Amino acid sequence: MQKKLVPDYIEKLEVYQAGKPIEELAREKGLTKISKLASNENPLGPSPFAIREMTNALWDVHRYPDMFAHQLKSSLCELYKLKPQNIILGNGSEGIMGYIVRAFLQPDEEVVTSENTFIGFLILAKSVGAKLIQVPRKADYKYDVVAMAKKITQNTKIVYIANPDNPTGTYITKEEFDYLMKHVPDHTIVILDEAYFEYAQSTWDYPDSMTYRYDNVLTLRTFSKAYGLSGIRCGYGFGHEYLVGNLHKVKLPFEPSLIAQQGAYGALKDYPHLLRTLDNNREQHEILFDYLASHDLNPIKSVTNFVTLKTGSEEASLFLYNELLNHGVIIRPLRANLMPDHIRISIGTKEEMNHFYEAMSQVLPRYKEKFGTKI
Repeated sequence: MQKKLVPDYIEKLEVYQAGKPIEELAREKGLTKISKLASNENPLGPSPFAIREMTNALWDVHRYPDMFAHQLKSSLCELYKLKPQNIILGNGSEGIMGYIVRAFLQPDEEVVTSENTFIGFLILAKSVGAKLIQVPRKADYKYDVVAMAKKITQNTKIVYIANPDNPTGTYITKEEFDYLMKHVPDHTIVILDEAYFEYAQSTWDYPDSMTYRYDNVLTLRTFSKAYGLSGIRCGYGFGHEYLVGNLHKVKLPFEPSLIAQQGAYGALKDYPHLLRTLDNNREQHEILFDYLASHDLNPIKSVTNFVTLKTGSEEASLFLYNELLNHGVIIRPLRANLMPDHIRISIGTKEEMNHFYEAMSQVLPRYKEKFGTKI
């Protein structure tokens, strides 16, 4: 039999679909007022400190970046009381997920995770032919850690936990994390994807992974969300030096880029900007959740910078999505996450959220007439 050029597990993958870009919507509909509430970005933008560092770095883009990212790693070491050998950097936290899959995951090895969790990691795991064991969520959309623990076997190589989770915004508690770790063998790596850590850190029972020191846990965080640097792609991870050292063996040598390193370094120096981001998110999140609940739109309780709601059908989700597009508001339908009867709304500025409410005032009567409120 002739060998195939592309393995079956690659052919079966679907290309990741990002949220609709503002420029694309402007071209399609000729709109000038557009609010993008689809990709969980920081609506306040980057810190001026980050912009200054990136601007200054432009004069050196003919040079390769520092392969060891000494300046950025030193800032992270000071912030989190770590050593450089405990830190891995990459093109976003997804870049580091790619290193993890490349270094540790082999065909037919098992990954235990939840259904409907962050699709980026699931695509990476499938790309090496790993076997996904996806456990159904509980009725409140949270991970079922008891059921996950039962699925962990000698064949389990990775347990993936997005905490808080995307696209639901839910999280596992300290008690749940402690329970799960009691069932994880030493040969299994636990990925704690904490991309939304800054939004959840003040939640009293949230298990900040930096308070634990497990040798088989890798923590992933990013500058793309609360720090407002999605466009430069810079993520970071923490772990035991043995795991991190092996990740460096498969890491491309000059990631992140010079501009990304300097932007992240500048962002870490501007704590007031981070606080403004969290304050805006807290205020607008509360208003959005109350608005959705008051209109019987079934929002899921979230500790992130987005709110997901159940529409009841893919048709209803696409109706809201397309009608809001006509008003210049971009939200995210969740078909790719195998949640076609749900949509996700990112938190924007006060002005962007008011744009959303104005659009909803036009769309909602026809939505309820067509689909009702019984989900």
